[in-house]
Amino acid sequence: MSQAQRHQVIRGRIDWHLLMPAVILAALGVVMVASSSIAVAQAKMGDPAYYLTRHVIYLVLGMAAAAVALRIEMLRLEQVGRLWLLLAFIALLLVFMPGLGHTVNGATRWINLGVIRFQAVEAVKLLMILYLAGYLVRQGHTVQMTLTGVLKPILAVGGMVGLLLLQPDFGSAVLLVAIAVGMIWLAGARIGNLGLLAMAGLPLLIWAAMFESYRMKRVFSFLRPWETPFSDGFQLTQSLIAVGRGEWFGVGLGASVQKLFYLPEAHTDFIVAVLAEELGLIGLLLTLALFVWLTGRAFLVGFRCMQMGQRFAGYCVFGIALWLSVQALISIGVNMGMLPTKGLTLPLISSGGSSLIMTCLAIGLLLRCSAELDRAERQGLAAADESAADELQDSPAGPEQPLPPGNWVPA
Repeated sequence: MSQAQRHQVIRGRIDWHLLMPAVILAALGVVMVASSSIAVAQAKMGDPAYYLTRHVIYLVLGMAAAAVALRIEMLRLEQVGRLWLLLAFIALLLVFMPGLGHTVNGATRWINLGVIRFQAVEAVKLLMILYLAGYLVRQGHTVQMTLTGVLKPILAVGGMVGLLLLQPDFGSAVLLVAIAVGMIWLAGARIGNLGLLAMAGLPLLIWAAMFESYRMKRVFSFLRPWETPFSDGFQLTQSLIAVGRGEWFGVGLGASVQKLFYLPEAHTDFIVAVLAEELGLIGLLLTLALFVWLTGRAFLVGFRCMQMGQRFAGYCVFGIALWLSVQALISIGVNMGMLPTKGLTLPLISSGGSSLIMTCLAIGLLLRCSAELDRAERQGLAAADESAADELQDSPAGPEQPLPPGNWVPA
């Protein structure tokens, strides 16, 4: 086989610096879900392993989804184009359809698929990233130079935000805005243009936060949780108690007291508080370090993709890295009393169905982008070596011959 044929069949390799932190976080999630859900599972379902079993099943489904994503060429995803935006709006509208939409605690966020209930916004996060990546590739120059180029994708994201506020899901709406603005900024949009849109959009978000009374109660309980420790401030005060009990090294795995019906949603939204109580500040910092490792590596891969001309893959990687990092920071911030309460889980760790599956799918997409980058870099090196060999072979003197034994050249 010729050198040209060999470098054409080079395959990309798995990036272990992306895979390892994701695997460790997922394993930690299994342990923490098992620890935090035993009491509530026994009380509600009569089976102490109910939520753990459910979590493991969804994790296996997520791993299967990641394996599928790892086999799909990014070029095929780029060719779909604007269809991703259409699919995102369809997913958000399906929750309002009678017979499909499912309401829990006054929020209509789930699509009833019979076997499982799927939270639409989890798919919308990835669909929006794919749409924006394609738009930024097609309209990159316009985005960098004009306000109109920035305004068009922001209006599309604004439509999604409007539908989320109708569900209502303010936390996910804020997350989508953060991802979109971050991707557009990384694409080279001018700060002045983003500032103008922020001046117009920020008042709308503030109004949306104040429009619903329960959101204002969350803000007031965030500012003064100890004034209402048995009503509006109950979740936050119990979370802070859990974090405080953990001190430096924690009370020990499985020894949390706050998870025993004191801390609501201990295995989902407030799993960070249980983690801090059982593993301490050191355990929490190590968990945060794993997210830094994962997302930092993802940003590095994204920049390398841009340098290699793989712009669609690069923007997808940026979007997924922003998604995971911002959501993790919000979840940890809520549990630590640094942000008002939001219904956002900690990626790969909190108990969840659709959120866990889509996060695993996003990790699979990250690995695919990294593999294609590795393939392109190695093909480039192989082609360069082949070109150098051909030039040496075609030179008038021919390839340099080694001197026979005993021969020498005088100085």
